[in-house]
Amino acid sequence: MAAARVITTAERRARLGTAHRLAVPASGALDAADAMVALHATDPATIVLSVLARAPSADVADVEKALYVDRSVVRMLSMRRTVWVTPRERAPVLQAACSRDVAARQRRLLVQHLTRSDVHPDPGAWLEALEERTVAALNARGEATAAELVAEVPELRTPISLPPDVVQHATSRVLNLLSADGHILRGRPLGSWTSTQYRWSPTGSVWPGGMPELDPAAAYAQLARDWLRTFGPAPASDLQWWAGWPITRTRAALAAAGAVAVDLDGEPGFDLPDAETAGQPRPWVALLPALDPTPMGWQRRDWYLGEHKAPLFDRTGNIGPTVWSDGRIVGGWAQTPTGTLAVRLLEDIGAEATAAVHAEAERLAAKIGPVRVVPRFRTPLERELAR
Repeated sequence: MAAARVITTAERRARLGTAHRLAVPASGALDAADAMVALHATDPATIVLSVLARAPSADVADVEKALYVDRSVVRMLSMRRTVWVTPRERAPVLQAACSRDVAARQRRLLVQHLTRSDVHPDPGAWLEALEERTVAALNARGEATAAELVAEVPELRTPISLPPDVVQHATSRVLNLLSADGHILRGRPLGSWTSTQYRWSPTGSVWPGGMPELDPAAAYAQLARDWLRTFGPAPASDLQWWAGWPITRTRAALAAAGAVAVDLDGEPGFDLPDAETAGQPRPWVALLPALDPTPMGWQRRDWYLGEHKAPLFDRTGNIGPTVWSDGRIVGGWAQTPTGTLAVRLLEDIGAEATAAVHAEAERLAAKIGPVRVVPRFRTPLERELAR
């Protein structure tokens, strides 16, 4: 048996720059989302900032056009019960490979809450009927806010008891479940592009007749291939974490994807068989937003994070805004109350790269304009710089 090909940390960093469209710019929102498999969207500002970091020719209006006019990219609940933005053509893969399981788990949990709250003798049937009325109301309106749907379907305001001692209306739980099940989609925000409140639209507004249904096993293999193309080579455990899969499914998906074993400087990993040895890209720097899909693409981050975890992550594992140079994190940044981007380098990267970082900060600040961006999850360095 031939020895597994050795892939060094230097080569992984070089591939990151090219594959993540940081050394080779993307043409716009669709290109950026496609390159990354999906963009993190739990914090709505991340979507725009992730595109602006990768597509210098794009602006906020271009991202909004892709999301809400062309619908070339869509926002959906998927891997690890996280909201993502992914190309419309890839959405059915994410739905079959991850969202379907997320929906099943959330349905079981919601039925448990309804049972505890004594909402109905048959809470499962009650929930299904409520979902049908909600989708019908949304189909009739074409687009609606949560408040508008509640006005049409008052049962959405049914109080439910959550442990330990919290009472919450059913509205958000039901809408998120319908989203995970692929029946409805998040649309344009109620405020600016940093708003966390959305209008909802039927899935049929993007896919007449509904989102295409794929065979789950085929979707697992396709998502594994897509992930390796962007984040490979990497250990199987990184894919398992990113997708939220059990290890048996992860191994099966890698096998079906045709992944080959490689040696990551002494650690076992996987890669696509047709992956080419990465040449060293031109020197590059980037200012990536909180929860950007690049730093959040792997669970094991030492090879690009180094010793910088403490100032850049919050206590629950969410990363803040980061400064990158040639495939590794070298600092952090934040927007100040005046709108400038304050940068702090955590190591010496040389005069030329330092000048490039500050130039990138000025470019990005001009793109953001008058909007003030406060990450949903604050980290120590971001809080300090944002004062």
